[in-house]
Amino acid sequence: MSQTTCDHGHDHDHDHDHGRCAHTHGAGHSHAPKNFGKAFALGIGLNVGFIAVEAIYGLMSNSMALLADAGHNLSDVLGLGLAWLASELVKRAPTPRFSYGLLGSSILAALLNALFLMIAVGAISLEAIQRLMAPEPVAGKTVMIVAAIGIVINGVTAWLFAAGGKSDINLRAAFLHMASDALVSAGVVVVGFLILLTGWLWLDPIVSLLINAIIVWGTWGLLRESFFMSMSAAPDAIDPDDVRKFLCGRAGVATLHDLHIWPMSTTEIALTCHLVMPGGHPGDPFLHDLAADLARKFRIGHSTIQIEIDPDRACVLAPENVV
Repeated sequence: MSQTTCDHGHDHDHDHDHGRCAHTHGAGHSHAPKNFGKAFALGIGLNVGFIAVEAIYGLMSNSMALLADAGHNLSDVLGLGLAWLASELVKRAPTPRFSYGLLGSSILAALLNALFLMIAVGAISLEAIQRLMAPEPVAGKTVMIVAAIGIVINGVTAWLFAAGGKSDINLRAAFLHMASDALVSAGVVVVGFLILLTGWLWLDPIVSLLINAIIVWGTWGLLRESFFMSMSAAPDAIDPDDVRKFLCGRAGVATLHDLHIWPMSTTEIALTCHLVMPGGHPGDPFLHDLAADLARKFRIGHSTIQIEIDPDRACVLAPENVV
């Protein structure tokens, strides 16, 4: 990464003892919530039962909208299962080969969750377009009753994950998917009523396409964020320039280079960088304080800082084109 020359407009009041340690791992780890196992189990159980009901009555009533919603709910159950599995895998202890444990499994689960949704959307959209060109009779009353049950099931499931959505992308995805499902089910109830009222059979495939549009709109952010995480991009919530300015603002730092910020999981962030400090190694208190401040200010719980003393001795990782 590029080298940054640090201009100090002010000094920080830190006591520095000279130490021999040149790196530190920050305290203040931001672990994923540990108490959502029952929520996953209950949410999956409720939705599996509802999917069976929805699919059966969707076939019996010849409703593409119900089948579309059943397919979406199935992809959500797969996503919940992946997220649950990942929430357990991230608890595994580190090993010499997997030095970060299996924290990255939560990122893979989020990415696969988004991909499942997109695949389901493609298959259901194809069927809806075919049905739009050749409309078939739909049992509007049955559609209304089944979709009304879906409002309750999806609403309860969304509520189970509402508390964890701010801290974990997997829990946020579960909440958003289930909340959107409840809204979609409400839309299906309206369509069933309109079909009974007007007899317009084309409303059913049109609504299924609208459902898919809602799914894509709600999933795109999840797909983008999980893909960026899998590529070790700096999280959206962190501005790398702000981190650079913060590090350059520490007393004694002349230049900064080889700064890397990346997610180890959907809840934990790591940082490495080289600080050039011509005045000498600042000692352990400087490193410990810096790690604590990075965790508090940026939620970076794993920081490794390399201190370099001689500004005239170029580091091989300093050039901008070197990773």
